[in-house]
Amino acid sequence: MQRINVVGVTGSGKTTMARRLSAALQIPHIELDALYWAPNWEPAPVEVFRARVADVLQGDAWVIDGNYSLARDLTWQRVDTVVWLDYRLALIMVRLLHRTLRRSLAHEELWNENYENLSRALLSRDSILLYALQSFSRRRRTYQALFADPAHAHLEKIRLPSPRAARRWLAGVENDPTRPRPATGSSAVD
Repeated sequence: MQRINVVGVTGSGKTTMARRLSAALQIPHIELDALYWAPNWEPAPVEVFRARVADVLQGDAWVIDGNYSLARDLTWQRVDTVVWLDYRLALIMVRLLHRTLRRSLAHEELWNENYENLSRALLSRDSILLYALQSFSRRRRTYQALFADPAHAHLEKIRLPSPRAARRWLAGVENDPTRPRPATGSSAVD
């Protein structure tokens, strides 16, 4: 497990999982949203986004998070593992609302000078909550089909149906005695 894509519906915790995996495996974390969104929530042109994705995938080991079908052909030809956070809609909506409130009130920059704000999140037709609600069933069907597709038989596919299952799986990765560990201090033997 050296090249991992963490996927799931909006608000499922992809970035949090990817960061924790990145730390556990001591490999870089790549957030597709940071490659896609320019300032003022302007999407990157498709060719620019795909070039950015292709560039970051050159490394031998990384954890990438995101669902972008615009670049799935690039990511899934390089990944060896796909981790799907397949949580219930009610849980995702509660988490997404909490996250959006926290980010908005703290004026937390997400990437490239973009911020969430309550009016956009709650009242706009571009609401992330509305998007999550509208895309939930479609996204689940997509990942069910992708996981079953023989074209992806070479991938290790991990479906985590709950935060509890995710915590158990991640603890197993973090505590795996067979995973390589970096040398520490000056007593490392070459």
